[in-house]
Amino acid sequence: MAHLVEGPLELPAYGARVLDVLESAGHEAWAVGGWVRDSLLGRPSHDVDVTTSARWPDAKAALEAAGIDVHETGTAHGTITAVVDGEPVEVTTYRVEGTYTDMRHPDSVTFVSSVTDDLARRDFTINAMAWHPTRGLLDPFGGRDDLVSGVIRAVGDPATRFSEDALRVLRAVRFACRMGFVVEEATQSALTAAAPELAHVARERVGSEMGGILGSGRAGWALMNELEVMSAAIPSLGHLAGFEQNSPYHCYDVLVHTVHVMDSMEAITQGEAPARLRWASMLHDIAKPRCYTVGPNGQGHFFGHPAEGARMTDSIMRDLAIPLAITRPAVVEVRLHDRPVKASRQSVCKFLADLDRRLQDADEDLTGKVAHEILVLKRADALAKAQPYRGYAFEVEEVERVLDQVLSEGACFRVRDLAVSGADVMAACDMRPGREVGETLSRVLDAVMEGRVPNDRDAITVALADGTIASS
Repeated sequence: MAHLVEGPLELPAYGARVLDVLESAGHEAWAVGGWVRDSLLGRPSHDVDVTTSARWPDAKAALEAAGIDVHETGTAHGTITAVVDGEPVEVTTYRVEGTYTDMRHPDSVTFVSSVTDDLARRDFTINAMAWHPTRGLLDPFGGRDDLVSGVIRAVGDPATRFSEDALRVLRAVRFACRMGFVVEEATQSALTAAAPELAHVARERVGSEMGGILGSGRAGWALMNELEVMSAAIPSLGHLAGFEQNSPYHCYDVLVHTVHVMDSMEAITQGEAPARLRWASMLHDIAKPRCYTVGPNGQGHFFGHPAEGARMTDSIMRDLAIPLAITRPAVVEVRLHDRPVKASRQSVCKFLADLDRRLQDADEDLTGKVAHEILVLKRADALAKAQPYRGYAFEVEEVERVLDQVLSEGACFRVRDLAVSGADVMAACDMRPGREVGETLSRVLDAVMEGRVPNDRDAITVALADGTIASS
């Protein structure tokens, strides 16, 4: 059960300024939505939304007369944005909405004079409260009690709320994850029934909500408890449920194993994992159902699942319009999560070289971060296996120690770190420009990483000249 703030809430000065101006002009105005919810919970809340009896042209006129900048950001729905001291405050006229033929936008909007009617159109009770510095809390649908009880409950008829906008199915799960709440029974039944309608929602909107679920740090809970919704968003997730691995290395089906990996990853990173690692943790075994084979002894195998999983991850995340800055390293983390790496300088350098190539010559800082994240994923993966094989997690800790040392020393693991250039190679080997130069540089890099030759220009030149490093 949540403990709520006692006494009056403290509306930020920029929000209070907007309320004061509107009410001084003869209109009614309230702070609404997320700011009210989070402030009652005592959580930091920056964005302030205001709802008002004023039609948007009247609200704009009053605010501008008070010297406040106003932008017409959604006037078809009665919304303008006031900017006070550099802070945006969204101001919307009380309204009710018509049917949602496309399950996204209301076919019509009717402006009304009652704030209660406006609150009745909102998605969940915890988001359907209003607050005013003088009048206090307005809570016609029991949002405060649901905050105390830790419950996500639809306003009014749940089926109607989800039929208006199917994305609310994912929003319910996101709020439950973010706040550690449970979904009320009738709301749960309605959202499960409505989950297939996510197929008609723009994929970038689905991707945004999925990003929010992952960002909560409780996506493992969502995958375990809201599989119908999660697999409606990403159908391949549904194929993991009940898929037995039939391997001595595993004691869970693929879905439960994935949930344990996600939870362990959050524990290892203390809830501070970057988005790319969270996506990779959820999708690291996404290809196992496609790659399953059975050996002569009846043991299950998943040959090639990291490579196929990387392809699937790339397709899934691009389809959901996840930014490439998140997608590309997540794909690499999935691809390399099963790559062998030992607690030796040579093995770690070769791992870094492989990683750097796949990251397409990223800066060293990103390469190092992603390398650590892959090792976190390896540790979490080990902890989610059968008991006799969980000890590998401790071996990974030794690899991390070597990785830290290699990175701190600025070890050479890419061609551009070498002490020689292509021109040096051509001179030492009497070679003409062409592909052979690049291939020789790659062999030089291998020799340096393996410790056969120091990363020194003279030493490398001698090794090339005497054939210690083959030029072809």
